[in-house]
This record gives sequence, structure tokens and C-alpha cells, in this order.
Amino acid sequence: MGDYTNMSAYYDVIMTSGYYNYPKIVDALLHHGSINSVLEIGCGTGLILEEIASRQPQATMTGIDLTASMLKIAEDRLKHFPNISLSQQNIIQLHLTQKYELAYSYGGVWYFVIDGDNEPFMVSHLSKDADNHNGLQQLTEHIESNGQLLLGVQGPHFDYEKVITNGMTYSQKILPCDDGFIKSYYLSDASTIVMSQTIHYRTYSFPEALKLLAQYGFHYQHSAIKQPQFLEFRKQ
Repeated sequence: MGDYTNMSAYYDVIMTSGYYNYPKIVDALLHHGSINSVLEIGCGTGLILEEIASRQPQATMTGIDLTASMLKIAEDRLKHFPNISLSQQNIIQLHLTQKYELAYSYGGVWYFVIDGDNEPFMVSHLSKDADNHNGLQQLTEHIESNGQLLLGVQGPHFDYEKVITNGMTYSQKILPCDDGFIKSYYLSDASTIVMSQTIHYRTYSFPEALKLLAQYGFHYQHSAIKQPQFLEFRKQ
């Protein structure tokens, strides 16, 4: 899944320099219904949870992430929200003490990419097919019957570089491979690379993704929205 420790110190400035639009993401989450008990799969430094909590202070929220350094930042960010709990968890060995009405991932363990008029394909941080099965098996055991799973939708990935708000240059490079793609991230200050990270992502075609998710009780809910922020799956 890659080493995120190197990225943690720079994650916030990269993500808030136009990589994601957090108010828009939470607008879309709330569009799918009221949030009472929610699980974020791959919460990073807690940016989405913070935005939800500012609007839905009554919701009970849990964020999980594999990386301790990310969670340390999230803990500091969210310390004034007693309704949010954080836990260092691997999705393939998930152990939580409750079930949730809603789980979501936006750029976390699983998400979808839409490229033009083509069908969306699912991207997974889990490079092994067996791990994706194990992760979804663990997840379904923590979602209530008729609960929702929302998986974020992004545009196509491509090579680019840009100067971000701290004056450094962020860049990424994509290399296709047989079962997905390899993505390398870089952050440089003048001529010095201060952060680099390479991750192997697995991909599933839309029919493959629907079949995989349905095996664990998550069934796709068709939407009339042309450019959705999330695809919705309902646990049956």
C-alpha cells in the first residue's frame, strides 16, 4: 500500500492546494441523507471529518487509517470534537465495536475514476485481489442492514506538476501496469525533492467492481446525477 509516513507532514498543504474541494465533498455526502453514525475508510489527517463535524455536530463518527503519522495530525485537528473517534486500522483486519449506517471513502481505500464518457472504473489501494475480498468482507460486518457505502468519484489521473500554496512544486507520474497503475508523487523545494512516494493501485472495470461489491452485500444505486461526487451502494 506504500509508505505514507514521508507524505504525512505535507499532506494537508497538498490536499488543500486544489487537489480536493472539501466543502463540495461534504455537500455531496449530506445530499445522500442525514448522517447519524458514519465511518470514514482512510481518513488521512481528518479534513473531511472536520468539515462534516462543523455541519453535523450530533453525528457519531469514526475515522480509520493505516498510518500513525496521519492519525496523529487528525487527532490534533479533531480534538475539540468529542463525537469523533479515530483508530489505526488495516481494513483487511478491521476490528471496531459498532456498526454504522454509513461508510464512505474519498480517495481512501476504494474510489472510482470517470474518464470522459467511459464507464467508471474502481481504484483500490489494495494491490492484491484477495486483500480486496478480505477488506470488503470485514467492512460489510461493520455496516448495518440497509446501510450505505459511498465511494468517491474522481477525474482521470495524469502526469502533471504545479506550484502549491507553500511555494513548493507538487508533481505526479502515472505508469500503467497489468492489473492497474503505479503512481509516484513528488514534492520539491527548488531543486531538492523533500517528499516522494510510489503506490501500486489495483483497478477493476465497472462490471468487475459491481460484481465484487455485490458479493459482500453492497448493491449499486443508480443516480441521475451526471457528475456525481460519490457512487452509492446499499447493503442488503
